[in-house]
Amino acid sequence: MRNANPAALRGSDAETETDGAGSSQAGVQSVEIAAHILKALASEGNPMPLKDVAKAAHMSRAKVHRYLVSLKRAGLVAQDAKSGDYRIGPAAVTLGLVGLRGLSPIRAVNDALPGLRDRVQEAVTLAIWGETGPVIIAMEEPSKAITINVRIGSILSLGTSAIGRTFAAFLPDSVTGDMIARERLRAAEDDNNVYPDPAALSEALAEIHTRRMARVRGMVMPGIDALAAPIFDHTGKVIAVVCSFGRAGAFDSRLTGKIAQTLAEVTADLSRQFGFADGGALG
Repeated sequence: MRNANPAALRGSDAETETDGAGSSQAGVQSVEIAAHILKALASEGNPMPLKDVAKAAHMSRAKVHRYLVSLKRAGLVAQDAKSGDYRIGPAAVTLGLVGLRGLSPIRAVNDALPGLRDRVQEAVTLAIWGETGPVIIAMEEPSKAITINVRIGSILSLGTSAIGRTFAAFLPDSVTGDMIARERLRAAEDDNNVYPDPAALSEALAEIHTRRMARVRGMVMPGIDALAAPIFDHTGKVIAVVCSFGRAGAFDSRLTGKIAQTLAEVTADLSRQFGFADGGALG
């Protein structure tokens, strides 16, 4: 169903077809209006009084109330017995969960990588959490040549890579603590040890958690800078991390730069597709 026009929805709520009876795009206007009201109710995330639902839907209270009565009967809307506030009902929740189960997050993110690469004109990778830590499962390289020593299947450091730090910022210490300790021990034996001390790493992870963006410069690969951002599911759990990287000096690693903004936009959009409500609890 196409997106309903709020201006058109303010009109009659009669059960009329839109786009003409002979059009392949014909639809029932009352269904579009009901869907618009549901979206307005869902956009808040909390129970809403009738006046607020009407305001969010850009419709009169009387009209919205008529639809809410029918939506309530269908189980798509529920109403608090004491306050009278409306919220998304059990039938709508069930439909949403069925839709989420039908999504393949990894496939959807993987499909988004070529477009992201073309927008930033830099290499991009996709990583998920594996038994031994963050693992790269997809990569799109730009047309310009770049020499890297990571490939699909590479396991990344939690302490020094942008992807690893992003996972570490959003996963519990019970999952990442032992891995970080082992990495630190191995790094101590390296003459070129760049592993951050506990206080520095803790500070970096806290900033990543706040910004939802990680940045590293030359730590994993000398001369290569990287930015990474998380993707969340409907529970607020990080399910994947997308990273873009390039040559230091040519790669825009600014947290306010175009690459960071594009990466944030794409990962936020994917998170919304998987049911993540921005502002909810993050795991």
